[in-house]
Amino acid sequence: MKVLIVGGGGREHVIAWKAAKSPRVEKVYCAPGNAGIAEVAECVPIGAMEFIKLADFAEQHDIDLTVVGMDDPLVGGIVDVFEARGLRVFGPRKNAAILEGSKAFSKDLMKKYNIPTAAYETFDDPEKALAYLETAKMPIVLKASGLALGKGVLICQNLEEAKAGVREIMMDRKFGDAGNQMVVEEFMTGREVSVLSFVDGKTIRIMSSAQDHKRAKDGDQGLNTGGMGNFSPSPFYTPEVDEFCRKYIYQATVDAMAAEGRPFKGVIFFGLMLTENGPRVLEYNARFGDPEAQVVLPRMKNDIIDVFEACIDGTLDRITLEFSDEACVCVILASDGYPVKYEKGFPISGLEKFRGRQGYYVFHSGTKFDGEGRVVTNGGRVLGVTALGDTLKQARANAYEATEWIDFENKYMRHDIGKAIDEA
Repeated sequence: MKVLIVGGGGREHVIAWKAAKSPRVEKVYCAPGNAGIAEVAECVPIGAMEFIKLADFAEQHDIDLTVVGMDDPLVGGIVDVFEARGLRVFGPRKNAAILEGSKAFSKDLMKKYNIPTAAYETFDDPEKALAYLETAKMPIVLKASGLALGKGVLICQNLEEAKAGVREIMMDRKFGDAGNQMVVEEFMTGREVSVLSFVDGKTIRIMSSAQDHKRAKDGDQGLNTGGMGNFSPSPFYTPEVDEFCRKYIYQATVDAMAAEGRPFKGVIFFGLMLTENGPRVLEYNARFGDPEAQVVLPRMKNDIIDVFEACIDGTLDRITLEFSDEACVCVILASDGYPVKYEKGFPISGLEKFRGRQGYYVFHSGTKFDGEGRVVTNGGRVLGVTALGDTLKQARANAYEATEWIDFENKYMRHDIGKAIDEA
């Protein structure tokens, strides 16, 4: 079969890599792709938001299955466009992708169906938000309701910071239209854990847990980013936590979306906070996380095409997900200055050192070919250096060893990805 992947980051690279391993797949395309994806797929110069062009391509090239990796096209309704053409596509329709597209919607959903989450208020008027903050308990969390590339969340320690945050999100429009509406949420403390799942509208199958590192600098300092590294599984996601979440969060979310007339088919990403009062939902995403996908999918034993099709066909109840006992760690190599200001276009050396090495991977997030055919940096997050190991500590050591194989000007990374492993 022929498969088209929509997107061009590290998440799409690992999806394309995993799809290419399926014995059922003869050809993988990726639009727009990147320099790393080009090793496992034919890259097509069509943007992820060019729905008509993508659907035309799928028709003209007899694509059997399209997999949408990115949030923007899902929230924008790409699945509806493909389905209207009779094209087979993996991902939630627009009315279900709102689970990620509007934090206000997802918070209201959790409240209505008693899914554990932080207390909150929603505002579309900055003056009312400022007035509310005068009596709110600090610290407090401000969230742009719309899509903000994982960066539209501000943790404010005091009233002065909170007021500045309202101005940043709603008045200065730092996150654009994502700040039309804002959620003000109670600040929760505990360990954060990410859990990915496959959903077919009624049945949910949980993948392995993972743990992200959002802040730009070591020790969880600096600005929020799209993710500086990840590891899987999380030692903090215990059987007790899993039991609680299966009982009160996972199936409850799928059932709630169905009850709202928004059946969800695709991947639901559960961002969880493990508080002293039990797990709480921090956020939902309507697709694989990035870099969560880079540490979860290398551990998945299943043929991913079988799982994608089961989600589309509503037969996920016949699938049992299997994961290796190995651990996996991903360290992001970024451009120094990310997520604010950085240069790109620098040649990358050392990528060939990953070829033929079992258990070591390099997934491209922001790369392209220059005019001379060299791979160069083309984004803030450049590469996801990923490694397996018998234990989390071993996987971490392997991943950091592999980061030394690669070099480019202004290369930057955190040095404490998975350090919490040593404290577990």
